[in-house]
Amino acid sequence: MASGLAPSRFEAWLKSAGLELEVRRFPEGTRTAEDAARAIGCEVGQIVKSLVFTAGGEAVVALVSGANRLDLARLAALAGGRAAKADAEQVRSATGYAIGGVPPFGHARRLPVFMDRDLERYGVVWAAAGRPDSVFPITPARLVELSGAQVAELA
Repeated sequence: MASGLAPSRFEAWLKSAGLELEVRRFPEGTRTAEDAARAIGCEVGQIVKSLVFTAGGEAVVALVSGANRLDLARLAALAGGRAAKADAEQVRSATGYAIGGVPPFGHARRLPVFMDRDLERYGVVWAAAGRPDSVFPITPARLVELSGAQVAELA
């Protein structure tokens, strides 16, 4: 858990789920993949962008490498319906978090999750931890396990 500040909702969720992941806070912010990579000192590709879309009328999460741009057609094919970027209200309603801090799991409700295969190239990736200044390191295999993600070509 990040020290010095009250635990975030995501950190509280981790504790209630019995998960020990190290949440780190960066006052300079980790809202974008570039900001996060600069703050952490890692490659942009190691940053997990948790992007929320609607597909077939339902919210879905795409975990995309920070170095990649999501291919909407690929996501739509996987999710089974036309994909469109969720607006801020839809993101908060589906996940319980605001854009810029959406974690890859621990959402307000169970959501289909799809993970960019390119994230598997790294030993460790960094994902948002519920706030625009917080991230946590995780192996891609553990990320798949905890998020229930389907791994696919998303770029």
